[in-house]
Amino acid sequence: MMQPYVLDWLNLLLRWAHVVVGIAWIGASFYFVFLDNSLRQPKDPESRAKGVSGELWAVHGGGFYHPQKYLLAPPHLPTHLHWFYWESYATWLTGFALFTLIYLWRAPTFLIDQRVHAWPTWAAISVALAMLAGFWLIYDLVCRTLGRGPHGERWVGAVLSAVVVLAAWLACHWFATRAAFLLVGAMMATAMSANVLVWIIPGQRTVLAQMRAGEAVDPDLGRRAKQRSVHNTYFTLPVLVAMLSNHYGFLQRTEHAWLVLVLLMGAGALIRHFFVARHQARVQGRQPPWAVLLVGVALLAALMVGLRPEGAADTSAVPPSFAQVQQIVSSRCQACHNAMLSSKNVRLDSPELILQQAAQIHQQAVVLQTMPINNATQITPAERGLLGRWFAAGAPGPSGHAP
Repeated sequence: MMQPYVLDWLNLLLRWAHVVVGIAWIGASFYFVFLDNSLRQPKDPESRAKGVSGELWAVHGGGFYHPQKYLLAPPHLPTHLHWFYWESYATWLTGFALFTLIYLWRAPTFLIDQRVHAWPTWAAISVALAMLAGFWLIYDLVCRTLGRGPHGERWVGAVLSAVVVLAAWLACHWFATRAAFLLVGAMMATAMSANVLVWIIPGQRTVLAQMRAGEAVDPDLGRRAKQRSVHNTYFTLPVLVAMLSNHYGFLQRTEHAWLVLVLLMGAGALIRHFFVARHQARVQGRQPPWAVLLVGVALLAALMVGLRPEGAADTSAVPPSFAQVQQIVSSRCQACHNAMLSSKNVRLDSPELILQQAAQIHQQAVVLQTMPINNATQITPAERGLLGRWFAAGAPGPSGHAP
């Protein structure tokens, strides 16, 4: 069994690397979507004669930039081309390694919740991996069969939305809710990276080879690459909110957690669509689709109202006694935070240690509600409220006075 300290370091380093390469990938994706939707027809006849279909003048970091897009290719193919793909591959590899370290390696703790669905570890891991691969296969099949014609993308969007809703419902009924949220996000992220690996980069390489050989270029390759690139940018915000949800347990403490996830991801997709359409509207002299943005924001507002705590802590009432707090900590927290097992290097097995960790207890158990993990010890909303009132009163100790 790997030592918890070593696991924590691996977790930190992998998470750090995942965030860094993820920023690089998403940043490049956002930039090129912006660029593609912000290009204007060149005014210079020489540029048009060379096949330039769009250009953009920009200023950044004290310098001027002039990116140009060719309708097909420049008259003479450059020797050196920069390819954007390692950012995608590195993001998926570090993300899958992190998923393995946390959710697969320690599946009985983080992936499986026996109260949700009791099944053996090997089965839970197999189904989780099957969801990652299965979504890509379904998504790819839908794109290849329905993604043509004037209304093709609408059909693709409708079918994929239904598949994501079904996946969210199944995941929240099969796995620990925290793992379910992340799994649905990882499922979509896998499709994003597979788009780059299977369609975008191979298509670009084939087109380049056809040009250099003087052959006719297959237009379907460019169409498919463009289609998958656009899908990737719409997946981005839903994936990010699914990943971030792990730090906010209040999103998952509801009977219909799957619906919370669906609405969060739907809001992200609508907001992303607004910004994509805004770039196009600016070039074409139209108004951006403000209604789409308002619907996305309205979904988030509805979630904020729907998930609000049933009652705020009454700070004017007599604060609970330390004995009450210690009883809750003893029954709900000490299983993982004791002399034998100090998870995250935190111990809560004495009054002094409880007082030292008062802020952490409040943050993790009351505000974020991420502890206990998967609510394994069944802490109740009333108990969380009691801890909140104790902290609001200054976290008094056994003597009744705040430290």
